[in-house]
Amino acid sequence: MSKVRIFALGGLDEDGKNMYVVENGNDIFVMECGLKYPDGEQLGIEMIIPNFEYLAEHRDMIKGVFITHGHDDVMAALPNLLKEIPEVPVYMAPLTAMIFERRAKKQGLRDINIHRIRRNSTFTIGKTEIRTFGTTQSIADGFGLALKTDDGYVVYTSEFIVDYDTMNEAFKFDITNITDLGNAGVLALMCESVGSTREGHSAPNHRITAQIDQYFEDAEGRIFVTVYNQNIYRVIELIELANKYNRKVMIYDEELRNVLNDMAKLGYYHIPAGLEIPASSFLNEMENVLVIVAGTGSTIFRKVHKIAIKEDELIELRSSDTVIIASPAVPGTERDEASMEDDLYREAGRVISVDAKRAFSMHASIEDIKMMIYLLKPKYYMPVKGEYRQLIANANIALDMGYTADKIIVMDNGQIASFNNGKLEKNFDSMEAEDVMVDGNENLDSSGMVLKDREILSTDGAIIVGVVMNHATKEIIGGPDVQSRGVIYLKDADYIVTQIGELMESTINDAVKAKRYENMGCRAEARDKISRYVLHETGKRPMILPAIVEINTKE
Repeated sequence: MSKVRIFALGGLDEDGKNMYVVENGNDIFVMECGLKYPDGEQLGIEMIIPNFEYLAEHRDMIKGVFITHGHDDVMAALPNLLKEIPEVPVYMAPLTAMIFERRAKKQGLRDINIHRIRRNSTFTIGKTEIRTFGTTQSIADGFGLALKTDDGYVVYTSEFIVDYDTMNEAFKFDITNITDLGNAGVLALMCESVGSTREGHSAPNHRITAQIDQYFEDAEGRIFVTVYNQNIYRVIELIELANKYNRKVMIYDEELRNVLNDMAKLGYYHIPAGLEIPASSFLNEMENVLVIVAGTGSTIFRKVHKIAIKEDELIELRSSDTVIIASPAVPGTERDEASMEDDLYREAGRVISVDAKRAFSMHASIEDIKMMIYLLKPKYYMPVKGEYRQLIANANIALDMGYTADKIIVMDNGQIASFNNGKLEKNFDSMEAEDVMVDGNENLDSSGMVLKDREILSTDGAIIVGVVMNHATKEIIGGPDVQSRGVIYLKDADYIVTQIGELMESTINDAVKAKRYENMGCRAEARDKISRYVLHETGKRPMILPAIVEINTKE
C-alpha cells in the first residue's frame, strides 16, 4: 500500500514563510525554508519563520531540504533550521548555494551538508527519484521539483513565468522537461498562486525597460534606481540600459555586488567591461552615472531615506538627479516606502515610480498557470504560495479547466492531504504550524506575550513604582518613588502620582500587619490595584512595574 502526505508549515494564506513537506512512505522531503516580514504592529520583530518542531521530532526521516532559488521567502530561515537540525542534507543550484554559504558563514554555521544540483537533472535520494526543471524567475538558477511516488510524481513549481524570449540559460524555462513529466504521470501539482489574479501571461510585462528607457534617454544628470538585490533579472535590465546610453554604473549594495560576482564566476552574466565604478572610487561630483541602490525588504527604503535626508556618507542628491523607484513595497514595508518617497520628492529633481500594474512581478499569471496545468495534467491540483484570495483564484483556474472540486486541494498551514494508493482521503489531519517570531538572532516565545508587552508600552506607556524596605522589620524606609513614561504628565497629575504611591504603601503595610507579606505576591497585588485606579482616572492600561527592594540595615 502506497502512502503520500503533503502539507505546509508555511506559505499558505500568507505572503512568504514558504515551507512545504512531502512524505513518500517513511521519507520526508522539504521544499523551501523562508521568512516573511513582520507587519507594523509586531514591534521589534526582525522576521517570522516556520515552526520546525515536527521536522525536529522526525529528523531521522528527512532525506533532503530543497531550496529552489535564492530569495528570502524561500531561503532566509534555513540557518535557523540548520541550527536545530545541523545534519540535514540541503539541495540547491550553484548560484543559490553561493548566496547561502556566504550567509551561513556570517551566522557562524560550519560543516553544513550542501549538495549542488543542476536545474534540469534526474537523481535518486534514498528510494525516491528526483527530477528538477528550470524555471524563469527574477533570480538565476531557479528550478521546480518533482518527486516520484508509486502513484505518480508530486510536482512543486516554485515561482515561474513562461517567457520564450529569455535567452540566458540560467533563466530559461524548461518546457521540454515539464512536458516529459506530464507524460510520465503526475499525482499532485503544487502550483504557486501569487500572480493568479492577473489576466494573460506575465511576459513581457515583467520587463521594465519599455517603461524607463525614455528617462534614460532624456536624463541630463545622474540616474538613481532602487531595486531589490534579489531581483537579478531587473538589475541586468538596468545595467544593459546604462550600457546602451553610455552611462557608468555604481552598484550601491555589497550583497548585490557579491551576487553579480557569483554570476560571473558561474558564467551566467558579466557586466560589460569598463562599465562598473567600484563604490570605493565613486565621487558625488560624478556625472552621467547610473547608481543602483539595492537592498532587501524595508532595508532598501531606509537606505534611500538616509540618502534623501542627507545622512549618507557617499551620496548626496541634487536637483538635477532623476530617481526611479523600481522596488515596489512588499507586505510589511509600506510605511518605510511611503516615508522614503516623500523625502525623495523634497530633494531630487524628478522622481518616477515604476507602475506595478504595467511591470509585473515575476510570478505566474493566469495563462502561465493554465499552461503548467495543461502540460503536467495532474490528477490532483493544490494551490500553494500565496494569500487566501490568491489560493482561491488559483483553484478557480483549475475549475475553469475542467477539474472538479474533489480534485482541487486548498489547505491552511498544518493541514495534511493524505493519499492512499493514489486516492485522496476525505478527512484532513492537522498539526500545529504557528509562526515563530525572531527578534535579532533569537526566537521569541510563540505565545505572543513579548509582543503584547511591547504593544502595551507603545500605546499606553509604563508606570514604575518603587519602595525600599527594611528586610528584618518590613518597615518602609524609602519611597514610594513613582515614575511615568508615556502615560501622564506628572506636573499636571500630582494627585494621581500621590494616590499611586499610597496604594503601593497600603498594600505592603496591610500585608505586613496580616502577616502574609511576600515580595512577589505584594507586587502582584499592588499592580492590580494601581492598574484599576489608573484605568479609572486616565482611561489607559499602562504597564505597571512595582519594585520592592529589601535591604539589611545596621542597628
